[in-house]
Amino acid sequence: MMDKKRIRPIVVCLFRHNGRILVEIQPDSVKGDWFCRPLGGAIEFGEDSRTALVREIEEELGAAVENIQLLGVLENLFVYEGQPGHEIVFVYDAAFVDKSLYQQETLQAYEHGNHSHFTAQWQSLAQMKEKNIRLVPEGLLALLTG
Repeated sequence: MMDKKRIRPIVVCLFRHNGRILVEIQPDSVKGDWFCRPLGGAIEFGEDSRTALVREIEEELGAAVENIQLLGVLENLFVYEGQPGHEIVFVYDAAFVDKSLYQQETLQAYEHGNHSHFTAQWQSLAQMKEKNIRLVPEGLLALLTG
């Protein structure tokens, strides 16, 4: 649940393999479109962004990460399901310790915040464009290609 009057610090990770990144694809029923976002989540009070990244990936996938590098920080002002949101997004690049994760087309994940399961999948930028799926947060594409 998002607090509309609060700036939310989050962390996302660009796991990359063979020209694809690992994302979660979601609909926005109000806008009537689809978007995708790299895996990650909220930074908890007293936790730095790197520690949050390691924790979030462990919670969501049960996977350990290595070669963690901060790529940049984005400010994300958006509307999702008709509600305004505001995030400060720490964007990291990292690798899975378990290299077999790169061979799976999809990975089953769990979101502790709302106790739900979701599927993460490897998608190329061309696949996203072909399927008309937006990559969020805004500015992420520039970090990926720049």
